[in-house]
Amino acid sequence: MIAELDTTMPRGSLAIRLRDAVQERWSAEVQSIGLCGSMAHGDDTESSDVNLVVITYRPRTGPKPARRNVDGIPVDLRVTTAEEGLGQARQLTTYWPMQADTYITTFALHDPQEWFKVRREAHLSLLAEARPMEFTGLARQNWAIANSAHARAVRLTQWYETDAALILMAEARLHAALVAGFLTRTYFRNTADAVKHTGVAAADMQELGAILRYQAEELTARGRPVDGRLGALFD
Repeated sequence: MIAELDTTMPRGSLAIRLRDAVQERWSAEVQSIGLCGSMAHGDDTESSDVNLVVITYRPRTGPKPARRNVDGIPVDLRVTTAEEGLGQARQLTTYWPMQADTYITTFALHDPQEWFKVRREAHLSLLAEARPMEFTGLARQNWAIANSAHARAVRLTQWYETDAALILMAEARLHAALVAGFLTRTYFRNTADAVKHTGVAAADMQELGAILRYQAEELTARGRPVDGRLGALFD
């Protein structure tokens, strides 16, 4: 159960002010307003961003999406139409483990038509109907990204390009975490949560290489081999 929004907290107060500002200026265009991320889970802390979701009736109306600090607090303002938002919730993408939390856990600040509840039910229905091969197919796509980034990081280290290698290792860890999310049907709150809970956050090059080899074996066992003949690329 989601905790009630604590308006005495700095971010809770700001979220209410943002809602009121949006309603005052775009009352005819805005259908729903909600919070996702840490605040939606009742985890408002000094490190919590304010992730505001604004749902409009029609495209190109309401506020523009934006990222900036407001009174020293990071704000991520996301804007989409009700139709687009439901469409997104009804499809699986390569970033599903990072997106599902928004679909399933949103704290409604203004939602007279219970749109966020409808979106949540639409996404849960998708998950109930999705076939295992859909998840493993998306896992394989993430594995390919992770493996490529890891291989390039190894080469860059050999060339003493350590700064670039570190960036690629971060990319490899994230996509390896997404592979794990797809294989176990687990979703995460954010990138930090993903790499932490899948055990790849502190993995060095050798450890991450071993994780990728294990994932490749698992994908092969599930009917999604990571390597094959040329013709398999187009299947």
